[in-house]
Amino acid sequence: MKFWFTYPLVNYFVIAGSALLCFLLTPTRLPGMELLGIGVNWILIWVVVWSLKRTIFQGVMAGLVMGLIQDGLTGAYPSHVFSLVLVGLVTARLQKQRYIQEDFISVALIVFGMVILSETMMAAQYIVRGIRPLNAIWTDYQRLVLSSAILSSLWAPVLYYPLNHWWEKAPRKV
Repeated sequence: MKFWFTYPLVNYFVIAGSALLCFLLTPTRLPGMELLGIGVNWILIWVVVWSLKRTIFQGVMAGLVMGLIQDGLTGAYPSHVFSLVLVGLVTARLQKQRYIQEDFISVALIVFGMVILSETMMAAQYIVRGIRPLNAIWTDYQRLVLSSAILSSLWAPVLYYPLNHWWEKAPRKV
């Protein structure tokens, strides 16, 4: 039986739909999705999940596109582009499949580290511009990084498992 759709077409809808879902979940504060007033960083999770088994170029492009969209939705300063591009680059560079075998735990640890990296980039932008005093940035940074890293790493498998399962079932070209 021949279907009207092909895998690449459906895959584009899965990619766009999952990214859109992450943008819609970002401002949502459901029970279990907030700690000390900080929510889950769904967009960073999406960039990590996308970049895990992709090339460095694809990871950087995912970070660039998602960062530009997030800046368009929230505000251009501090920019999310730099941090998400760096997250895409570092995550793709890890070549996870070579080093770590357990999916859920490794993804959670990678997301934890990438949140720390991303929020450090955001704090550096505040420091460079000198908008706030350094001690205020440091105090907020500690609270923000720990809360966001814990929540995002705990919620990462929720996004990773279905997307990874879909991409592993992709038809192989011979």
